[in-house]
Amino acid sequence: MALLNEQIRKDVRQALADVENPVVFKVFTQEIECQYCKETRELVEEVAGLSDKLSVEVYDFVKDAAIAESMGIDKVPAVAVIGKKDYGIRMFGIPSGYEFGSLIESVKLVSEGESGLSPTTKQQVARLTKPVTVQVFITPT
Repeated sequence: MALLNEQIRKDVRQALADVENPVVFKVFTQEIECQYCKETRELVEEVAGLSDKLSVEVYDFVKDAAIAESMGIDKVPAVAVIGKKDYGIRMFGIPSGYEFGSLIESVKLVSEGESGLSPTTKQQVARLTKPVTVQVFITPT
């Protein structure tokens, strides 16, 4: 059963029409005691099916623990959005509701290899001398 209705599929196809470079969704799930793992995988697979530039790799959080750790995945469900390189974009939990738009936008940015940050912000980020982790927490309403 499709998670996205026909209008949303049409809108997503249109939004992804200008994606030029391949993007891979690396989805981390597990079978036991993971709320929304199955739905997250299905949603990402459905989105990937709307563009020939997108693909999906599915990993088991337990069996593929070394891969998860190397990518900074410490909880499931998780989706890493990877382009020509890994920009560190990770989504934890099902990317539905407002987060669905963030998923689609991340695909576009990763494909372009561009952050969307202003030149001033890029200059400020370039002055950082050690790694920084930025986390955005969202609660469904």
